Amino acid sequence: MKNKIFKFILIILLIVLSIILYGVYMEPKTFKTNEIKIKSNIPDNYDGFKIIHISDIHYGKTVSKDMLEDITKEVNLNKPDIIVVTGDIFNNKVTYSDDDITNITNSLKNMEARIGKYIIKGDNDSNEKWEEIVTNSEFTNLNDTYNLIFDNDSTPILISGVSSNSKYGEINEKLAKIDEKTQNINSCYSILIMHEPDYVDNIDVNKYNLILAGHSLGGLYIPIKGRINLPIGAQKYTNGHYKINDTDLYVSNGLGTDNIKFRFMNRPSINFYRITK
Repeated sequence: MKNKIFKFILIILLIVLSIILYGVYMEPKTFKTNEIKIKSNIPDNYDGFKIIHISDIHYGKTVSKDMLEDITKEVNLNKPDIIVVTGDIFNNKVTYSDDDITNITNSLKNMEARIGKYIIKGDNDSNEKWEEIVTNSEFTNLNDTYNLIFDNDSTPILISGVSSNSKYGEINEKLAKIDEKTQNINSCYSILIMHEPDYVDNIDVNKYNLILAGHSLGGLYIPIKGRINLPIGAQKYTNGHYKINDTDLYVSNGLGTDNIKFRFMNRPSINFYRITK
């Protein structure tokens, strides 16, 4: 009887150890691409419009130079029309060298998009080199502003961005300033990129056809219990697709890790959207 109990305990310990080793050393370093088709009333000349969505790189935690270079290669294989990064290329707990800044810049610069590349700040992007990286990697800084996406001289797609918000009220103030500048723009489709998805409950989502966010990192998955360790701002909309009225919200589970260098049943990923009629 004692031998059976000992064997049972040993098996349980081996299973737990295997999960820990896998979650620390394997899954965080094996990213995937989620291919997603979005059905929309987008005009014919934008039918098939392709977006790559990247979020929460947290460079230097589990995302290394080699992994980021592999991510860049994967992005380019999909030949996107635009690329959006919804925050946290940095991690506030990591000290970055000049080589790190160069590696991040080169990988982002080498990402190719037919029309444009757009980025906003996340709550970890307080590093003073953020704007330098954005400029040198040829991304458009979309923090609390907007841009127009033109394709073949057609009616433009409006893309707006809001930087990370520490208070719920801030997002309305930021979007109100954007609305003032865009109220007379005739666009055929409207995209909003943001960092913390839960703030969509504080805005008029009906102004947007598509909202893209990140921040959650997909949460820490615990069998039976489900996803835990979700940050403030991503506790309601954790990952995947949400339909809010007629607006599509997609939350990326990101590429890196933050406080805990661990992923289980929650592989790092980029999202590849194709908007179709």
